[in-house]
Amino acid sequence: MTDFSPQKGLTPEDIRQLVDSVIVEATLEEKVAMMSGRGFFALHKASGVWGSDPYRAGGGVERLGIPPFYFTDGPRGVARGRSTAFPCTMARGASFDTDLERRVGEVMGIEIRAQGCNLSGAVCVNLLRHPAWGRAQETYGEDSYHLGEMGAALSEGIQVHNVAATVKHFAVNSIENCRFKVDVRVEERALREVYLPHFKRILEAGCATVMSAYNKLNGEYCGENQRLLTDILRHEWGFDGFVHSDWIMGVRSPWGAVAGLDIENPEPVHYAARLIGAVENGQIAKLVVDTACRRILNTYYRFACAQDPLEDYPLELVAAPQHRALALEVAEKSAVLLRNEDLLPLDLATVGCVAVFGNLADLPNTGDNGSSRVRAPYTITPLGGLQEYAGESKVILGGNESDVDVAAQAASAADVAVVIVGYTADEEGEYIPGDLNLGQDVLPADIAEALEGANAGNNNGSRGGDRDSLALPESQVALIEAVSAANPRTIVVVLAGSAVLFGPWVSKVGAVLQTFYSGMEGGRALARLVFGEVSPSGKLPFTVASDPAHYPHFDKNADAIDYGYWHGYALLDRDGIAPAFCFGYGLTYGDFSYRALSARCAPSGDIIAQVSVRNHGAHAATEVVQLYLAPPGIAAERPKKILRGFQRVELAPGETKTVRFRVPADGLDWYDPETATWKTESGAHGILVGGSSLMAERLQVSVKL
Repeated sequence: MTDFSPQKGLTPEDIRQLVDSVIVEATLEEKVAMMSGRGFFALHKASGVWGSDPYRAGGGVERLGIPPFYFTDGPRGVARGRSTAFPCTMARGASFDTDLERRVGEVMGIEIRAQGCNLSGAVCVNLLRHPAWGRAQETYGEDSYHLGEMGAALSEGIQVHNVAATVKHFAVNSIENCRFKVDVRVEERALREVYLPHFKRILEAGCATVMSAYNKLNGEYCGENQRLLTDILRHEWGFDGFVHSDWIMGVRSPWGAVAGLDIENPEPVHYAARLIGAVENGQIAKLVVDTACRRILNTYYRFACAQDPLEDYPLELVAAPQHRALALEVAEKSAVLLRNEDLLPLDLATVGCVAVFGNLADLPNTGDNGSSRVRAPYTITPLGGLQEYAGESKVILGGNESDVDVAAQAASAADVAVVIVGYTADEEGEYIPGDLNLGQDVLPADIAEALEGANAGNNNGSRGGDRDSLALPESQVALIEAVSAANPRTIVVVLAGSAVLFGPWVSKVGAVLQTFYSGMEGGRALARLVFGEVSPSGKLPFTVASDPAHYPHFDKNADAIDYGYWHGYALLDRDGIAPAFCFGYGLTYGDFSYRALSARCAPSGDIIAQVSVRNHGAHAATEVVQLYLAPPGIAAERPKKILRGFQRVELAPGETKTVRFRVPADGLDWYDPETATWKTESGAHGILVGGSSLMAERLQVSVKL
C-alpha cells in the first residue's frame, strides 16, 4: 500500500497526486469519518475542563497512516496547558497594531505546535454591532476594515508555524444567548459592505479554514447555508480550504455537506451513519463527500508537508520568557486613556501613598471562561502590579464595594486613589449553559453517555452571556463616587470587553483608563502606564455612546432580528449625535499636531495620501494615525466617513514624521444589489486624517474620481 503519511518537502503537484490516491484508496466510511470530529465529550468528561485537551477535529485515516487535525481554541492564546494569556482580542484591537498582532499569532502558533495541535480557532472577527454582546471581547471592534486588517495579521502569524488558522464565525454572529436559534435578517447591501468584507480580507490573506456560525442567516442556518458556504465563499471568493462547524449544534442534518460544510464538530451526530446512508441510497452524491475530503486533505498536507521555521517545538516554549514579554508589550499598547486631568503620569519619586480599591483589584481576571479561556501559569493583578512596581509600603488595598465609607476614609488619607471596576466572566462572555442539551435523543449512545458525564461534572450553573446593562454595577459607581469625593486625584481603571457607558462620575475623577481584559501581564502593564514608563497609545475600536438608545436594537433572547446597514460611528454620524467617546479616540502623554495633508489618485485608481505628524509634548509617545474616506454618497447613501487606513507612529518630543497611506481602488466601492456588482462612484471623495474619527474631520482634502 502507498505511504500516505505527510513528508516534508512535497511540492503542490506531489500533494495533488497524493490526495487523488487517497480519494481512490479510502472507503466511504473512512471518508465520512474524515468529515467529523470525535471524542470531545469523552475528554471533557475525563478532565472536567472544557476544551483543555488536544481534540481530534476532522481529517485523518488511521489505516492509511494519515494523522487528523487536532484543534485548540483561542483567541486570548492557546486553550491548552498553561499557555501565554494575552490581552483579549478587543484589547488588541485597541492597539491598532497589525505588526504586533502578527507577532502574537506567531507565538500562538509556536505554543499550539508545542502542545500537539495543528488547527487554531483563534481568529474571531464577528463585527461588534452592539456592545452588550457577551463575546465582544473575542473580536477586534465595530469597523469591518479594522477587523479585516487585524484578523489577517493574526492568521498570517499563526500559520507561519504550519498551524491551520480558522476564521470564525461565518457569519453575522454577534448575539450570544440566543445564538443557537436566532434568525439574523440582513439585506444584501448591508451583508456585502458591512458584515462580510473582513472575512474576505482574511481569506485573501491566506487563512486556511472557516468555522460556520450557529445562527440562521435570512432563514437558513449558517452551517447549512449553501448561498453563504458555496455561492459566496467558494464560487465568488475562490476559497479552497475547508469549512467546519461550530462546536455544539453547528449543523442540523447530513445535508450540511451538500451546502458546503466539510466537517461536523465536535462529534459525528448528523454525519457519520446518516451521511453514509444518504450516499448509499442516492440522496446525496458521492462527489459531495469526495469534494469535502479533498478540501480537508489538501489543507492538511499543505501544512504538514511544509518546512517548519523551528527545528523542534518542545513544551518548554510554552509561556517562555519572550512570550511573556510580548504579553506585557501588548497590554501596554492596548490600554486606552479616556480622561486625564493632569494627573497622569504619576512620579514615583514624589508620589505618596497609593490606595487601590475594588473587588476586582486583586482578582485574576483575564476574560470569560468559555472556549477562549487560557489558563496562564500566573496572572499579575492590578494591585499586584502596582505593589511590585512601587513597593508594598507605598501601595495599599484601601477597601471595596462592601463599605464605601471605609473606602472614602482610606482615600482621603492617600495621595492617589486607584479604583478598579468592570466585569468578570459572570457578567459577560460566552454563554455557558448549566446543561448542554444537544437533543440527546438523536445522539449515538457513546456520545450521549459522554455528554451526560460532562453535564454531571458541571456544578456551576449557567454563566456569562450578553450584558443586561451597558453601565457599571451600582455598587461600583457608589465606590467611585465615594472615593473621588474624598480624593479628586482618583484614577478609574475599567476592565471590560467592550464599551461601558459612564455616568456623571466621569467628570469628577482625575483619570480614566480602560485596560479591557489585559492578560497575564496586565497588572505590570498598568503600573508602567500610570507611572509613565510607557505612554498609553491605545485607541477605542468602538464608539461609546452617551445613551444606550443611540445603539441599534439588541435583544439577547430574540428568535429573529434585523441587522441593518447602520451601526457604530456611521450610525451616530448619520443621525448627528455626538458620542461620549468616539471611535479611534485615546489620549497619550504626548501632544500631537497634523499638517501638510495631501492626496492624489494613482493611475491604478488607488488613492495615495500622506500627512506630517509632530509631537509637541514633553514625553515620547505613539500616535495612531487614522485615514477615513468620505464618499460622495449620491448614487447611494453611504456613511459620512469610512475607515480605510491606520498606522502607529512613535515620536520623541519635538519630532516630526511623515505617514503615508495607500487606499486600494476597491476600497472606494459600494455594492449595488440590483446588478449584484460593486461600483465606484464618480465625484469628489474626501480624505480625512487624524488621531480619532472626530479629529479626522478637522483635516481633509478631496480627490476627484
